[in-house]
Amino acid sequence: MSTMLLSIKPKYAKVILEGKKQYEFRKNKPKNCVDRIIFYASSPQKQIVGEATIDKILEGTPEEIWEIAKTAAGITKKFYFSYYDGKNKAFAYKLKNVVIYETPKKLIDFGVNQAPQSYIYLD
Repeated sequence: MSTMLLSIKPKYAKVILEGKKQYEFRKNKPKNCVDRIIFYASSPQKQIVGEATIDKILEGTPEEIWEIAKTAAGITKKFYFSYYDGKNKAFAYKLKNVVIYETPKKLIDFGVNQAPQSYIYLD
């Protein structure tokens, strides 16, 4: 299994760490078997703020995934469907065991020099 470092806007990192957003939505499925996500809150925060275990990866149409995830999506329906506009495939990581780092970490603490555009594998 593998760990991914995911760049995410600070406001979404916050709702994940608060437990209000239990799914992370993506347009592509990772190539590796990922079982853990480390969250990098992007600019202006620029810190690694926590991590979560992936319970399961959902795959389906945007409509199917929304029906499953909408009560714990942590985003509006309008934002969700604008994200998937023109796409017929959606992926969602169902998160569990969310850990907030008491002291946020730096990228270099994980051997990373530069923030990933979307994500990178750490192992």
